[in-house]
Amino acid sequence: MADAVETLPWYRERWPWLLMSGPAAVLVAGAITAWIAFASADGLVAEDYYKQGLGINKVLKREEAARRLGVSAEIILQPGKIRVELKGEKPQAIFLHLAHATRAGHDLRLRLVRSPSGAYEAGLPPLPRGRWKIVLEDPGGRWRLVSAGKEAS
Repeated sequence: MADAVETLPWYRERWPWLLMSGPAAVLVAGAITAWIAFASADGLVAEDYYKQGLGINKVLKREEAARRLGVSAEIILQPGKIRVELKGEKPQAIFLHLAHATRAGHDLRLRLVRSPSGAYEAGLPPLPRGRWKIVLEDPGGRWRLVSAGKEAS
């Protein structure tokens, strides 16, 4: 006498679900990875990276020129304002480049004008949190100062 085995429909068995769970997890993980990649896009490598690499020597010469001329600066970040007290050569205006450590889209370039007190000042929009590299340059492009970085909060 044959035993009657009860057969269940496929969706009530555990093995098809177990076998489908692996590929389903991969699809979900791939979608999450794609979302992260598009939501936090990094800056592209410059098209002319070779030329920029060659230009590093010129930049280093400008930093050396600042040392030779005795140019130094104290940078004071205040809410809504930046103030630079420059020692050494004092042009009518200087350029200040604020470079965000991880997001090039937040970078900012300002022209600071000398105030009657002798310091250079300019308005400053609210900065996103993070570490900022600060570069000061004279308008003629003869010297340049680079700070190690300041924390904005």
